[in-house]
Amino acid sequence: MRHGKRVKKLGRTKEHRKAMLSNMTASLLAHIQIRTTLVKAKAVKRVVDRLITLAKKGNLHAKRQAYDVIRQRGLVKKLFDEIGPKFSERDGGYTRVLKLGTRRGDGAEMAVVELLMEKPIKVKEKGKKTKPEKKTAKAKIPETKEKQTKKQPQKPKTKVEEKSEEKEG
Repeated sequence: MRHGKRVKKLGRTKEHRKAMLSNMTASLLAHIQIRTTLVKAKAVKRVVDRLITLAKKGNLHAKRQAYDVIRQRGLVKKLFDEIGPKFSERDGGYTRVLKLGTRRGDGAEMAVVELLMEKPIKVKEKGKKTKPEKKTAKAKIPETKEKQTKKQPQKPKTKVEEKSEEKEG
């Protein structure tokens, strides 16, 4: 029985799950929004929320704990210098999971995980057609006078062609 067990196994070993969640967390912090399955989205949400809480603390121990998860110095710096201060007024719930529907190939439920920043982020769903933007009329390039006046040279008519024209006309 799974009473009291909080870890979603995701059908992977512990090492694989830890590496996958670390990579997804790094992608989310780098790109602000990622698209994945619903179960993975819920799992990565917990990890990212914990890291942002560490970033709000901002001390050396918190940086070392964040580095244990992310393993990329540039992203840890971005987390502590840019992302953490943006959420200083917020007590929790730094990420949002939006359901997108099912994936066409295997029917897995898809979702978007995004950081709650000031500006709302547009979600682009696959398979949904949007109206194309109106194209502006292209300016026609006026032809040069050389092209307008220049005619192809005609080959001289033969005697047979001249006689046939005289009979017709």
